[in-house]
Formats: sequence, C-alpha cells, structure tokens
Amino acid sequence: MTTPTLDLSIELLKRPSVTPKDENCQNIIADRLANSGFVSEFMYFGEGDTERNAQVKNLWARRGNASPLVCFLGHTDVVPTGDEKNWTYPPFEPTIKDGYLYARGASDMKTAIACFTVACENFVKKHPNHNGSIALLLTSDEEGPSVNGTVKVVETLENRQEKIDYCLVGEPSGTNVLGDVIKNGRRGSLGGVLTVTGKQGHVAYPHLAVNPIHYAMPALNDLVAQTWDNGNDYFPPTTMQISNLNAGTGANNVIPQTLTAEFNFRFSTETNETELKAKTYAIFDKYFTDGKASFTIDWKLSGKPFLTEQGKLVNACQTAIKNVMNIDTELSTSGGTSDGRFVAPTGAQVVELGVLNATIHQVNECVAVDDLEKLTAIYEQILENLLT
Repeated sequence: MTTPTLDLSIELLKRPSVTPKDENCQNIIADRLANSGFVSEFMYFGEGDTERNAQVKNLWARRGNASPLVCFLGHTDVVPTGDEKNWTYPPFEPTIKDGYLYARGASDMKTAIACFTVACENFVKKHPNHNGSIALLLTSDEEGPSVNGTVKVVETLENRQEKIDYCLVGEPSGTNVLGDVIKNGRRGSLGGVLTVTGKQGHVAYPHLAVNPIHYAMPALNDLVAQTWDNGNDYFPPTTMQISNLNAGTGANNVIPQTLTAEFNFRFSTETNETELKAKTYAIFDKYFTDGKASFTIDWKLSGKPFLTEQGKLVNACQTAIKNVMNIDTELSTSGGTSDGRFVAPTGAQVVELGVLNATIHQVNECVAVDDLEKLTAIYEQILENLLT
C-alpha cells in the first residue's frame, strides 16, 4: 500500500543525484511545500554562483516569520554506487522487497527528507496558524567537500539575521530500532597531512642519505601512543588515526626523499584544534633536532565539536519517540560529522534523528518501509511539541 511518504521517497530515490548533483530533488520538495505556504529560495554557490554555472544547489524553504524557527536539515546528494553489478537491484530503481525499500540514498538520507516534508504538510494542515516558523534547508554538497552547501547557506542566513532556534538533522541515527538513538552532538574533526623531507640515496650508503621514514617512525609511534584527553559525560576520549602512509620510489635499493602521512583527530569538547596542533608539533620537534630532515604539516579543520544538552529540542524528540515507538531514547555523540556542525555555532539547538544507519554507503542500501510512516509521525509530533 502506498502512502505520501513512500511515494515521495521513491520519487526522490529515482534521481541519480550523486554529489554534488541534485537532479531537481529540491524542486520537487519546493513545489510540494508551496501548497503548504512555504516560500522557497534557491541558493547557488561555487564556480559562477549562478543557476547555470554553480557547482552546488541549495534550498531554503520557510513558512512564517515569527520565532522560534524550527529547521529540518538534510541533503539530496548521495555517495557513488560503486560497481552496480554488485547490487541486487539497480541502485536508482527503488525496489521494495520483503518489507524493505532498496536504493542508493534509502537510508542516507532521501527517505528522511520525504518524512519531514510530509510531516510538515500534515502539521500545517492541522495547525495553519501554528506558533513560530518552520524551515527546510537542503543541500547537494554534504557527501562531498561540504564547502558550498549548508555552511554557505548558514552564513547567508546569519548575515541577514535569520536565526535558527531548533535544528533537526535527518541523518540516519538508529542502531537497532527506529528512534533508539539520537545524536545530540558530534565530535570535531581535524585532519593533518605530514610531509617529512630527507635526502634520497642508495640503501648501501646510508651515511650519504637522510631517510625520512626513519625520522618519521618514532614520532608517529609517539603520536599513536599519546593520550589526548579522557572525554567527559557526553563524549568519548579524543582519538587519532593514521589513514595513509606513503614513501619510496618503487625500487628496493633507494632511500626516498620524502614521506607523507595523513592522519585525523576526532576530538571532544575537552580539547580544541589549537591544543591538538601544539601537542603534535611538540612530539615531532623532539625527533627533528639535528637539522638533517625537516617536516611540515598541512591542517584542515572540518568541524568543531558541538553539544546540545538536555533541553527543549532534546525533550521534544524524546517525548515524540516515546509516544510513537514506546521506547526510551539514548543520547549519543558517536560517529562522524554532519552538517549540524555548521548550524550549532550560531547558538541553535541541534539534534540528529533519522532512520537506521546499518546500511549507509553500502551496496544494497535499504530502509524498512514501515519505519517511514513512523518517522513521519515522530517528526510531526516534534513540531507539535515545539510549535503548539
């Protein structure tokens, strides 16, 4: 049996909107919401910053001008499918089988967009004169570099004093049952690219060369062994992982000139990017004192940690989940980053709540069909809790 949420999900999932493409998904949402009194604005960023030349398309749709402003945040872009031969069903031909809807983006996160769109329609129909305002912010630049999407829209809103009070991110958050986990914060992400430069030479004449691998190894070992903090009640301890390590010329008798290593911190609110950089430099400085080899580190801060403590938005989500699912919800800050990191610094309360995350970015990505109506009901209940 079809429903408005399922029908809209299928319509969105048919569109191969591999990042940074939108494939008119946002137009579908804007056209629907116009019937509920939403005013839509498309924002284009990157390259020419015009509709024809822009790299990224974003949608800001709002109903009402009063406070508080409740914003649903999502992305219409999806990750690449990989080899489609590995999929049981074509990734852009949504298929229902044994109670599950299969397609790329089924869990991350086009179905959540469908759920909160229909929830808004239902809520407005019941409460045409509701308190405050409702908005949707959709981008096609979440799975990619994330430089011309939500971050740019939020900058635009801030410049014109348009403040989001409550932000509900539709990222998949559930572990075993819909609503069992919501994310009320995220760790920060700081990446580094280390380059160690020595002197190339023959392995039989090491005294005539400077091996960057030998210089880097003890420093990298200390980096791995370092305790950065102990976390707190909301966050686990900060972690550091080396993801790529490259050196060598391809010949086994040549000492290479350079070594590169890529590493990443996922850090809690117990530290910050300045402290992490300082500790890292202190570790490497210990091993580069003789002037023979040198090192540089190029840094990229992808997002700072944020936390929404127990308050109106968290309570609204927990109450809605309890009413619909009859379960108690666990608060978590685990996982990677989301576009909520761009909204939280404005002072907004931010929570991530979506479908289960078991198959995100995988072959045969899927979502339970029954969860779509339940999530729609949860979103609608949250609007009831915040705006009536």
